[in-house]
This record gives sequence, structure tokens and C-alpha cells, in this order.
Amino acid sequence: MHKSVKALKDKLIIYYLSVFVCYKRMAQVANNFIADNNFLDRAKSGIIMERENFKSRLGFILVSAGCAIGIGNVWKFPYITGQNGGGIFVLFYLLFLLIMGVPILTMELAVGRASRKSAVQAYKALEPKGSKWHIHGWICFIANLMLMMYYTTVSGWMINYMIKFATGTFDGVGTELSVASIFDEMLASPKQSMIFMFLTVTCGILVCAIGLQKGIENITKFMMIALIVLIIILAVNSTMLEGASEGIKFYLLPSLSSVEEVGLAKVITAAMNQSFFTLSLGAASMEIFGSYMHKDKGLVGEAVRISALDTLIAILAGLIIFPACFSYGIETTAGPSLIFITLPEIFIHMNLGRIWGTLFFVFMTFASFSTVIAVFENIIAVGIDNFGWSRKKSSLINYIILLITCTPCALGYNLLKDVTIIGTKDILDSEDFMVSNIFLPLGALIFLIFCVTKWGWGFEKYQEEVNTGEGIKMPTFLKHYFRIVLPILIIIIFLNGIL
Repeated sequence: MHKSVKALKDKLIIYYLSVFVCYKRMAQVANNFIADNNFLDRAKSGIIMERENFKSRLGFILVSAGCAIGIGNVWKFPYITGQNGGGIFVLFYLLFLLIMGVPILTMELAVGRASRKSAVQAYKALEPKGSKWHIHGWICFIANLMLMMYYTTVSGWMINYMIKFATGTFDGVGTELSVASIFDEMLASPKQSMIFMFLTVTCGILVCAIGLQKGIENITKFMMIALIVLIIILAVNSTMLEGASEGIKFYLLPSLSSVEEVGLAKVITAAMNQSFFTLSLGAASMEIFGSYMHKDKGLVGEAVRISALDTLIAILAGLIIFPACFSYGIETTAGPSLIFITLPEIFIHMNLGRIWGTLFFVFMTFASFSTVIAVFENIIAVGIDNFGWSRKKSSLINYIILLITCTPCALGYNLLKDVTIIGTKDILDSEDFMVSNIFLPLGALIFLIFCVTKWGWGFEKYQEEVNTGEGIKMPTFLKHYFRIVLPILIIIIFLNGIL
């Protein structure tokens, strides 16, 4: 058995490598096409279509926030907050969001807006002659692709649960079924996993293929506005439950006893980690949207608005979870069990539980799908900017690649359940570990060094781009903080993730 699992693991690794080799081969073919058809010369002459822009400032903020707002806002932020001193953790989180998250976000946006290109070509446009910063652009592509390898599966779970609640699957819980058995059945079914992964990838690619304004901006604006309305309705409902006040106190009131139990150092480290990862920084996920921006607004203010909206959704998610858990005497947990077992058990005991459960998973579907659309746009832009493909051609090619690369994770809890890649981690956890603990922190460190040192773009050019437009300005005195202190903080996050 051990040998067969090891052989399957080796085949899976070869499978991943083969996909990347195929993509590289397509890139070579595309480069030959570019050379033969003088693509770059035509681009400089203005024959190639000009870069798209967001139709509105609101569209930019909602799409960018939609990239950051995802599943982690709901199943991670509330639990970590309650576990690490409630309001004290939130204060530290907001502090680190301002001194770490916002600066790195301005850097990604500045690189995108200054270059008007996706990561690889952005680095090439801004890097010193002869340097190789653009290699990180390709690493960003791999990071985004790997993120979608597992995120599309989890997003598919949200759609699946939304349908299950809406069609009454959970109405039988307590007689013939349990919530845990429904979740286990979903994971064990290759058919369910593949269908909803396929649906997620297909819908995401179709939205991106329509275009920036008509597809991504319009659809994401609708989903984000609906998401905000839904989360407010759900939060109000939870806070009105009997006994909900105890949950709110646990969640938001400062708790010195919790801090003493956990340790102040761990609370600070947890706040630092959450403030960094909540914005999905380091893989150029935000850089691409900077390339679609106008220059009428400064980037500091826009970064603060995106971060504020992301934080608002995370805090409101906690106001759904903790009052409801305390009201029904159910222990809060972190991770998938919170979303797929704990909360459904609460909903089925509520009045109109099917409606509340359906609305919650509509909210979760919108939260996850907004991230899917944003990251897909990054992947598609690689083909458009580097190989001269049309949006529809890049969408089609990457659609095929995504279906192939997302399949192992979709089968990771059924046909490939015995496969582990990194230590004892399964496929999903291995891919998540690579993205969250390696690609994102190291990628953010590279963006930082590129933007504030003489070996890259340089602080003065970065500052000029950030301060172009109305709004809050980036002060010069922060240069030394960016060069000395901020890299140390990111290295601490990196080491904390891998050790």
C-alpha cells in the first residue's frame, strides 16, 4: 500500500511539472508568433488595443477588495480574534494592517499603475537594465495558478452547500442524517467535487472572457454589494438571538485573561500574520488591478479603503458566528468544520433555518467567487501581456490548464485521499502551505525590496507613483522604515509559517 501511494505521489508531482512544461512550450510558440508578426513593434505603434481601465472608482475598490475578501475572512479571522484576546487582538490587527498590509498593497498597486502591465512585463518596464526582477513575475503566475488549484475546489463546496440548503437536504438532519455525514459524503464523492470545481472554473473564466468592465467589474460589483447586504442581514439576525450578547463580549471585548493564557507575543504574532495574509499580498494579485487604474487618486488612500472594506467584512463575519454559537451552546472551531459542520448545525435549529443557511452560503459563494475571478484575471493577463493573445484566446487556453491543474485537489479527499505531498499534508493542505507560507511572504519581500532600494525601481520613483493623484500622500521619512523594519517583519512572518 505504501509503495502504491508513493508511486501515486510521484506521478502527481510529474503531472504538475508536465503542466508547467506544456505552458512553457506554449509560451515559446507564442514568442515565435510575436517575433514573426512584430507584435511589440505594433504595440508601440498603438495598433494593439489600448489597455483596459476600470469604468468607475467604486468598481476598482470593490474588485480589489473582492480579491482580498475570501473564505479566510470567515473561517479564520473570527476564530483567531476570539482565541487571542478579542478586542486586544483587533487593535493589534489594525495596527499591523496599517504598518504592514497597506504599504505592501501600495507597492503592488504602484508597480501595476506605473507600468500598465501584468507582473512580468511590469517588472521589465520598471527594473534597471540588465536585471532579472521579472523572473518573480513568472513565480507570481505559478503562485496564482497553485492558489486556484485548491481554491476552486473549496469554492465549489460553497456552491454545493448553497444548493443543499436551498433544496432541503439539511431538513432531514437529526433523523436519518447528520451534518457531519453530509460533509463527509460530499468530500468522498468524486462526482460532486468534480462537478462543482468544473462549475467554478467555467463561470470564472466566462466572466473574465467577457472583459474587464462588462465582465469582471460589473459582476464583482453586483456580488460585493449583495455580499455586504447579506452579511449585514445575517449579522443582525445573529445578534438578536437569545444569549447572543455573551458571544459578542467574547468576540470583541478585550480579554486580559485570554492574552495571559495565550501569551502577548503569540497574540502579536497572530495579529501580524492575519493582517498580512488577509490582503493576499505577494503574488501580484493586486498588481494587475493597479494596471487598470486611472491616475486621479493617490494610492495610499485607495489601499486604506480596500483594507477597511476587507476588515469590515471580516469583523461582520464574526458577528454572525460567535453570537449564534453562544446562543445555541455550540463550541466554535476553526477551518472547514466551522463553515461546513458547526454553522449548519446552528442554522437547522433556527426558525427559517433553511433560508438563513441558504443566504449564508450565497454570501460565502460570492466571497469565494470574487477571489476566483480576480485571480483568474491575473492568470489570463499573463497570456495577453506576454504572448500577444486576445482575451478570449488566453481565457480558453488557461481554462484548459486550470481544469487540468485543479483536478488533483478536487479528487484529494476521495480517489486521491491517500496521497500526501509535503510531509503528512494532503493535496489541498500542501498547495495551501506552498502559497500561504512561501510564495506570499517571499513575494511580498521581493516587491518591497524592488520598490524601495536602488537595486530595483527605487523609493523615489515608487513614492512619486503612489503620490500621483488626490488624497493621502506617502511621506519620505517612511523610507528607512520600509528598508529596515518592514523586511524584518515579513521575514518573521515567513519563519513563523515554515517552522
